[in-house]
Amino acid sequence: MNIDPRKNAEFYHDPTAYEAIKRCKDPKRQLQGKRSKVVGEYFENLISAACDFYNEQGLARIEKTPEPMKVLRPIVKQPGRFIACFEKAAQPDYKGTVKGGRAIVFEAKHTDHDRIERSRLTQEQLEGLEKHYRLGALAFVLVSFEFKDYFRIPWDIWRDMKEIYGRKYVKAEELENYRVKATSQMILLLSGIA
Repeated sequence: MNIDPRKNAEFYHDPTAYEAIKRCKDPKRQLQGKRSKVVGEYFENLISAACDFYNEQGLARIEKTPEPMKVLRPIVKQPGRFIACFEKAAQPDYKGTVKGGRAIVFEAKHTDHDRIERSRLTQEQLEGLEKHYRLGALAFVLVSFEFKDYFRIPWDIWRDMKEIYGRKYVKAEELENYRVKATSQMILLLSGIA
């Protein structure tokens, strides 16, 4: 028997209940979303600690690129507060300068799997890194595998992943040449550079 979910027990149309159920958030997705947020914040904190360290040592000045936001409207009776939405990000996650004057730009990606896919970067991110790379910037993708292994993958290797590895993903064991060390407090992402 094929039951139409838009009808109630007496088989009358009840689109309100159907729509309400459809809109209910999936608890698994909610949990995954919360976990992703925590993981992202932790990864960002490891990178920020490294950026602070390199800045204090006078080796580099690297900053997180703020997410572009569009103000929709102010909140009434709350000066300085507003309703906003994120716009599509087109800039690399981090930008800065390494001692000696060379620009540095990179994306940061974390995975809990044994591989990282090229598609983790949006078309806008790919284009942004390519433009900086062509202008001579040190461009790369900083990848964390389960917070155990960290790799600074040069932009041209990430970009040409399909030609180099024969597929559009790469595994941690294939990235040994790009491994960077980490402590419990930061990722030494400029090892061998600064």
